[in-house]
Amino acid sequence: MRILIINHYAGSLDHGMEYRPFYFAREWAKMGHTVNIIAAEFSHLRQKNPEAQKDFQIEQIDGITYYWVKTGRYEGNGGKRAFTMIQFVSKLYRRAGKIAKDLKPDAVIASSTYPLDTYPARRIAKLAHARLIHEVHDMWPLTLVELGGISRYHPFVMLLRNAENAAYSKSDAVVSLLPNTMDYIVQHGMKAGNYHHIPNGIVLDDWTYTEDLPELHQKAINEIKLSGNFLVCYFGGHALSNALLAFVDSAKYLDSEKVCLLLVGQGLEKDNLIQRSKTNGSKNIVFLPPVSKKSLPKLLELTDALYIGAARSPLYRFGVSMNKLFDAMMAAKPVLYAVDAANNDVDNACCGITVEPDNAEAIAMGIKQMLKMDPGQLAQMGKNGRHSVIENNDYKILAGRFLQVLK
Repeated sequence: MRILIINHYAGSLDHGMEYRPFYFAREWAKMGHTVNIIAAEFSHLRQKNPEAQKDFQIEQIDGITYYWVKTGRYEGNGGKRAFTMIQFVSKLYRRAGKIAKDLKPDAVIASSTYPLDTYPARRIAKLAHARLIHEVHDMWPLTLVELGGISRYHPFVMLLRNAENAAYSKSDAVVSLLPNTMDYIVQHGMKAGNYHHIPNGIVLDDWTYTEDLPELHQKAINEIKLSGNFLVCYFGGHALSNALLAFVDSAKYLDSEKVCLLLVGQGLEKDNLIQRSKTNGSKNIVFLPPVSKKSLPKLLELTDALYIGAARSPLYRFGVSMNKLFDAMMAAKPVLYAVDAANNDVDNACCGITVEPDNAEAIAMGIKQMLKMDPGQLAQMGKNGRHSVIENNDYKILAGRFLQVLK
């Protein structure tokens, strides 16, 4: 089968997030299928962006052919980012005939988070007589309205809503990362029988073939452990959506405990979090830069517990599918879970403690609860999480399920 994935933000192990299209593509390529990914040359999610000298510049990565589309750079979520979306889909739409002729896809997956890519994807699929699949990552344009505070009558929101309705009504199948989206999608035009829920996952090989931690991280963690501290780690982006302010503030309630909070990553809120820690006078918090995906298992191996948080959001009524949660579960560490959503994988797997989100005192109480637990109980929580994620979220299994949708 020839599979085409259209994802503005697609990455790889070399480039960084988004990993989902890469992981599916790599599994399908291993099965003998031909997989092409069309992505933009710049994404705010990647640690390293490709240097494209021309539109649709080709790069081979792990048996996958990438086509990089020049769109220019942007910062934040303003007009420049919206312009790159228009650029990306416009270039694909104008080149749809050539893409269909050259790549001859049997299945086209529109997977760019925002729904505008459904227009070039549908045109390519029609010209190639291919099956069209729309993949739902986030609830756009609801995200802009309910979280961004943008009017539902804003021209860009209305443009996205029309694209969303077209994607749900015109696609042969809809795949959602989120577990509670079917009713909403049906209301926007999809036939109920076209719905498939396929969550994010993990790759077992990523936990076998790893890289050592940078010396900076290894040294810092060694000092923490030598002090006899219980190490609670957050890893990932430092954004408002990650509810890290409450995590940092929880240190105020842990001064008398042998606990250290470690934040590894980068993001717009990092400087504010460091300043908050200084203002609080916290001596039990360490901030470190991000590590590569290949070094992540080594980092998590050295921790005692992992923090996963999210700011309250009305969109979580649709559920969540957090990559970092599955990484935390795969690391076999107990999870301190400060997320209020329709689904709760931590409770389902009995792999941690759930606390109220955005509540520093509740987070501190959760950590204190872990400190009182027998080491064997904590180890069992970790084992439970690892078992659950291997059973339910192995990308080899998920890729097989997705492949059935493509046929």
